[in-house]
Amino acid sequence: MNRLLPVNCIEDIIPEYRHTPIGLLLEFHNLKRPFATYTEAQLLVGMCMDNRKHLHIPENFSYIIRSGGANLRYSEFKVSYAISVGKIKHIALIGHDNCGMVNLHSRKDEFIRGLVDAAGWTAERAEEHFTNFAPMFEIGNEIEFVVTEAKRLRVKYPKITVAPLFYHVETNRLSIVEE
Repeated sequence: MNRLLPVNCIEDIIPEYRHTPIGLLLEFHNLKRPFATYTEAQLLVGMCMDNRKHLHIPENFSYIIRSGGANLRYSEFKVSYAISVGKIKHIALIGHDNCGMVNLHSRKDEFIRGLVDAAGWTAERAEEHFTNFAPMFEIGNEIEFVVTEAKRLRVKYPKITVAPLFYHVETNRLSIVEE
């Protein structure tokens, strides 16, 4: 966790992000900057689908894509839409602690039982589903994944600023991930 830069004042926002929509996101969420009125999105936020996370941002400030582990590999058309049609030039990619997409294999039995009990699947179908998709969505370490995903998106969209950030579930605070 020593790669995480806390944001407790404006000066904690690294110069690359200061005075950008990424800096504003950090100011709104962590520093309780008063909301401005937005009619168009200023950035795209990619974050985990985890229900424990909620961003403190103004209405219309951001496109938000939620997917397990903040993995945008299978949401690239949506990312491209936000860039091309929505005209965004900044992406905040937000990982978080205690993510369920880390060490997915340890939850295999729970996953299978859950689909059998709650969805009416057969155990065989549920196991096949897990086996086919878990490798695509396993993220390993939360911090390493968000950095790797940010680098991947920078290669794919070289004119877009992509910031790896980290959400602390217990404190509801964002940190900048130092690369």
